[in-house]
Amino acid sequence: METGLARSVHCNRGAALTLLLLAMAGGVARAQEFGGREKLRAHSAEFRREVIEVADGVWVAVGFSDSNSILIAGDGGSIVIDTTSDVEDATRVRAEFVKLTSAPVRAIIYTHSHPDHTGGASVFAGDGKPEIIAHRLFVDRVPDVGRAGRDGGDQFGSTLPDALFINAGTGLEFGRHPATNGYLPPTRTFSEERLELTIAGVRLHLIHTPGETRENIAVWLPDKRVLLPGDDFYKAFPTLYAIRGARLRPIDQWVTSLGAMIELGADSLAPGHTRPVLGRDSVRAALTAYRDGVKSVVDQTLEGMRKGERPDELVQHVALPSALAENPFLQEFYGTVAWSVRAIYSDYAGWFDGNPANLFPLAESERATRIIDLAGGREAVLAKSRQALAGKDFQWAAELADYVLAVDSAQVEARRLKAAALSELGERQISAIARNYYLSAAQYLLTGLPPQ
Repeated sequence: METGLARSVHCNRGAALTLLLLAMAGGVARAQEFGGREKLRAHSAEFRREVIEVADGVWVAVGFSDSNSILIAGDGGSIVIDTTSDVEDATRVRAEFVKLTSAPVRAIIYTHSHPDHTGGASVFAGDGKPEIIAHRLFVDRVPDVGRAGRDGGDQFGSTLPDALFINAGTGLEFGRHPATNGYLPPTRTFSEERLELTIAGVRLHLIHTPGETRENIAVWLPDKRVLLPGDDFYKAFPTLYAIRGARLRPIDQWVTSLGAMIELGADSLAPGHTRPVLGRDSVRAALTAYRDGVKSVVDQTLEGMRKGERPDELVQHVALPSALAENPFLQEFYGTVAWSVRAIYSDYAGWFDGNPANLFPLAESERATRIIDLAGGREAVLAKSRQALAGKDFQWAAELADYVLAVDSAQVEARRLKAAALSELGERQISAIARNYYLSAAQYLLTGLPPQ
């Protein structure tokens, strides 16, 4: 119910709301309850601002924007891989790049179409006319229709007060401080699996590597043994499915793409998010763990489905193998295993979970009315929600409040109870996406309520 409310209510980001949410998320809980949150806070160090040389003539700018931008110096010219989110971020990065080379930009390469990689192109192009290169699917891609149904900004905490925001999982922030967009369309596309080019004396192989997006390309510099994988790899468990509403990513192709990258034997790996990985053994280990982690989640889910398990059953036991669960490149700072399992099930088997009672279920409001009656009335349900909240059974507290909200979306105590439960749940997440969505929904529920 909070999604519809989010679209109709102007977000109040005042100090009173911030303090209220902080109070809800605090309390007397033991410090270890917030272990995930503290790991997420420590993860922010991954985005400290720095221009890092990954090989002779190749630098990556980390922490200046939502995504990284990469500079390759050539003979009488340079190449820029991805261009940050917007004009302001790109201007800061360009100021750093001109300290390294004053050669004009001969080419801009988009690894994929996400706007945090394309919004600063005009700054790097300047008054010149560099070739702008992308895969053909960059322009032929199917629109992400899911965004019409849910606010993508909520998963990135775009309206959260600063006091509640930590990071966005693969970047310091996404969309929290909008700026001028400097996107420039590609001037050249290719549809082959590999395009070999020489630009400003630099040999490049552009390899179609579908993964986080279907148009993703990896840029391989064979003479420097540097791999730029776009968003097919970063230091966090990937978003195989985005909760903002989107199609399942092409997971089988993603696994294949990672395998192809491993075989290149790169000495340096500079992803589109998070810091580079240096050293051939370290690169191979990181990419192999990433591939094996994704493949394991897929394989376990499909095996459970063959046994007739439904999504709620699968998420109880599908997990990364112990050898990978502690791997620093697979921590759930961004995507989660549970969301991936549900999305894989839906992609392979559709919405129906096999239970005939779910073929034509009751409407949500009708079910809620009957549950409330069964429980002894609205006040009894609210009392149980209060009890669950006090007992730190936050998920149950939120679900009980939902029954009341399903029949009366304006019910004040139910909104307060659900907001409190969501705030507590949010503060216990290691996933930035989960945290941001919980806390954003909580603030929408509290907006416009009378003071207590």
